[in-house]
Amino acid sequence: MADLPKAAQGTFDELLAGVEPDLAAIARRLRAIIRAVDVSTVETVRLGDNAATYGIGPKKMTDGYAYIMPMRGYINLGFYHGAVLADPERLLEGTGKGLRHVKIRSLAEANRPSVRALMAAALARRRSGATGPARASTPSRSK
Repeated sequence: MADLPKAAQGTFDELLAGVEPDLAAIARRLRAIIRAVDVSTVETVRLGDNAATYGIGPKKMTDGYAYIMPMRGYINLGFYHGAVLADPERLLEGTGKGLRHVKIRSLAEANRPSVRALMAAALARRRSGATGPARASTPSRSK
């Protein structure tokens, strides 16, 4: 992908241009699950960030609850406040203050009930207006 300004927006298909077909299928499946969990989700594709953000509005950090980011060999399913989400299967990775992600490498992984549960929990947290730090029910693993 060419270097783009961070603010450059586009379509989901543009985001997946040049992505391996099996990974593009995973990204499309994750998008479909997000849309099933949140029928009113606002999708904002930021080509400069190489990600599609999903939220209660278009603003990434104040409205967003999840994002899909194609990587080499997997799709990152990220959560803006993932550090505080209950994660009994310990799928979430990352050590930052708030962000966590799950590396999705197959359609079977994308279809796990625990992945859908993380999406629903992230949406519920965003809708509740909770933004401050809170303790997660289970620690995330770091990689």
